[in-house]
Amino acid sequence: MVVLPVPAEVTVILLDVEGTTTPIAFVKDILFPYIKENVKEYLQTHWEEEECQQDVSLLRKQAEEDSHLDGAVPIPAASGNGADDLPQMIQAVVDNVCWQMSLDRKTTALKQLQGHMWRAAFAAGRMKAEFFEDVVPAVRKWREAGMKVYIYSSGSVEAQKLLFGHSTEGDLLELVDGHFDTKIGHKVESESYRKIANSIGCSTNNILFLTDVTLEASAAEEADVHVAVVVRPGNAGLTDDEKTYYSLITSFSELYLPSSS
Repeated sequence: MVVLPVPAEVTVILLDVEGTTTPIAFVKDILFPYIKENVKEYLQTHWEEEECQQDVSLLRKQAEEDSHLDGAVPIPAASGNGADDLPQMIQAVVDNVCWQMSLDRKTTALKQLQGHMWRAAFAAGRMKAEFFEDVVPAVRKWREAGMKVYIYSSGSVEAQKLLFGHSTEGDLLELVDGHFDTKIGHKVESESYRKIANSIGCSTNNILFLTDVTLEASAAEEADVHVAVVVRPGNAGLTDDEKTYYSLITSFSELYLPSSS
């Protein structure tokens, strides 16, 4: 087995989620299709609730900003006809959500509705998050060795907590010291990693970042963060240059902590 020694100065392990802790297939084949298949029913059930109305109003605002885009789907404002308008209104929101998802957009409005739908689904036991089998034992071991473990994902902090709180392995939130999303900055910008170190209260070179995306690895490295690229089934392939340049692992169990020897 390949063994990658963790530098002695590392006290924090920062984890990406999709393609690193969790199979891309779970996100692509379960999480996102769930939204498309259930958004209409969800809106019909929750329409009168304040949270749902806030979600719709954010989506409407986004739709107005998108009106110049090719194929953009508008969401009309309520005309005051109440129940008569409702089916058309709900259908417009459904069409808009499906249009945004077909373009793989990451708008705050879309992410907010998705987060609320997933929360309802996880709470009702309609889905459980999947993690690669090496993840939980490794994270427990790191914590026993005194490491802190943080998550950094483009999925919202709320969505991250849902995944870790409702997994096939049970509630894993106690294994995580904190969560970061793109509110702190994008994952391909080195400044984001400096802000994360600042927020944790450590130096960037005290952090080891595990990700499957080399653009993120490169940005982290630029900020003096240690990096290993995680190779998992279903992930995008790496070029020969990337394979030569980066430290690669195929399982978290391949990380060797000097302090645990």
